[in-house]
Amino acid sequence: MGKGILYLLPVPLAEGTIEATITQAEQQLINSLKTYIVENEKTARHWLKQMGLQTPQSQLNIHTYGKHSEKADHASYMKELEAGEHVGLMSEAGCPAIADPGADIVAEAHRRGIRVVPLTGPSSILLALMASGFNGQSFAFHGYLPIDKAQRSQKV
Repeated sequence: MGKGILYLLPVPLAEGTIEATITQAEQQLINSLKTYIVENEKTARHWLKQMGLQTPQSQLNIHTYGKHSEKADHASYMKELEAGEHVGLMSEAGCPAIADPGADIVAEAHRRGIRVVPLTGPSSILLALMASGFNGQSFAFHGYLPIDKAQRSQKV
C-alpha cells in the first residue's frame, strides 16, 4: 500500500462565510477523511460541522499541533499517512502553513515523500493585499507582528 495524501484544508476567516470558501468537491473530500491534524481541536470540530461533516465526530482521529501542543516531534503526525490513510491539516483560520505552525508538518510530509495537496480557500494575507491597491508583483510577507506590545514596538 502506498502513502496517504496530506490535504491542506482551508478554514473560513469568519462566521457566515463557509459557502464562499468550501466547494462541493471539498465537502465530499472532508467527508471521506477520518483523521485530521488541527491547530485547535474545539474550533476544528466546529468548522468541520459547518463544512457539512457527516461522520460522527466521535469516530474521527484528531491530532493537535501548534504552539500549545505537547508534540515536538512532527514525525508522530505521519503515522496514518505512512500507513496509506489520507489526512486533513487545518489551521485555526485561513490556509494552513501560511504564517502557521502547520508549515512544520507540511515540511515533514515532504521529507517523507508524502504528497501534499492544498485546497483553495481564504487567506487573510492575500485578501488584504487584494483590497489594498498595492502592486502584488513586489509583495513580500515577513510574518505577523508579535502579540506582545513590547516585542511589537521593537519590530516597527
